[in-house]
Amino acid sequence: MSGAHLYGFPSPDSDWDLRGVHVLPLRSVLGSDTPEETHNLERDDGSVELDLVTHDAWKFARLLLSRNGYVLEQLLSPLVVHTTPAHGELAALARRCVTRHHAHHYLGFTHNQWEMLEGEEVPRVKPLLYAFRTVLTRLHLLRTGEVEANLEVLNAGACLPFLADLMALKREGREGEPLPEPARYVPGRPPAPRAGTGGGAADHTPSRRRTRGRDPCRRRLGGEGAPQPFGVMAAHVDPHSHDRSPGSALPPYSVW
Repeated sequence: MSGAHLYGFPSPDSDWDLRGVHVLPLRSVLGSDTPEETHNLERDDGSVELDLVTHDAWKFARLLLSRNGYVLEQLLSPLVVHTTPAHGELAALARRCVTRHHAHHYLGFTHNQWEMLEGEEVPRVKPLLYAFRTVLTRLHLLRTGEVEANLEVLNAGACLPFLADLMALKREGREGEPLPEPARYVPGRPPAPRAGTGGGAADHTPSRRRTRGRDPCRRRLGGEGAPQPFGVMAAHVDPHSHDRSPGSALPPYSVW
């Protein structure tokens, strides 16, 4: 299983992204016609929306050897619907295919998510979470050599409390959930309520006051009144800037 369920922030209306590998019959492989190597199935019965994609084993092996982070995540996903001994053997081989060059895949994905977010008339939570997810997966891969796609697991090490708020907003909302207002998070300043909710409405925008005494990452973030780690993290996220200093100018959504 892939998608938001694997990444740790599915919405109630998220579809189920199933990924797999199949083996083409010998006649298709040896025939003169080029076989269809990928099968797609999309189905929505009103209660479950399914997105199924499977690749022939030969194509999947080519993707695996091309430094493709997608197939690594799919093959090593802990959410398994159906397995075979061949699946286990392929997963064991996949761990030997991980290289530092996979970081380029995640950097490109992050760049695409930022471009999508910047182009949206009403910015959504989803592309912002996807951007941070790929950044943290990339850093984790470079540090440990292991593929971890779950943002909640990754954030246990990154200790960015605003990500927990955004994931909660995505899980409780819908797939197209918009970002709360204001879109720019200013550490220490209570965020304005959403339009139409009133001043007493619940707000998912991160607040240090709300997490006081309950944030296990507070010490790692530098304590009360120390927003600099947010700027450092955001500087790594911005694909348009080569300046990685904490005081560099950041895009609007990078200081959540």
